[in-house]
Amino acid sequence: MTLQRLDNVGIVVEDMDGAITFFTELGMELDGRAQIEGPWADQSVGLDGIRSEIAMMRVPDGHGRLELAKYHTPAAIRPEPANPPPNTLGLHRVMFAVDDIDDTIARLRAHGAELLGEVAQYESIFRLCSLRGPAGIIVALAEQIG
Repeated sequence: MTLQRLDNVGIVVEDMDGAITFFTELGMELDGRAQIEGPWADQSVGLDGIRSEIAMMRVPDGHGRLELAKYHTPAAIRPEPANPPPNTLGLHRVMFAVDDIDDTIARLRAHGAELLGEVAQYESIFRLCSLRGPAGIIVALAEQIG
């Protein structure tokens, strides 16, 4: 059996509309929203009594997606610490290639993004940075310059 593709990365959020706005501002497109509940959802996730909403966000080339999920029941739990540092075990970050890193940072700051550190340059190849986005996730940006 062969792996076919990476289908999506899931992110649990508290503010669905805010997260959709954030990722739309980044350049993703809303593919659809749906209410999720029932025995199949409980079985596939391993929780009982799931009632949630999901929004599927698609990158412009159609080859990558984020699944945003807001849990109504059972209630989502907060990680400790609330905004774990980049070296925390588990999902580290989601990285996107962008045309103009400075413009992207400015647009995302208007939606609550906080720059972690500074924009760095790797040789004459990339400009890179990390931001804290919706639900405290780390969104990394890369602008190819060389």
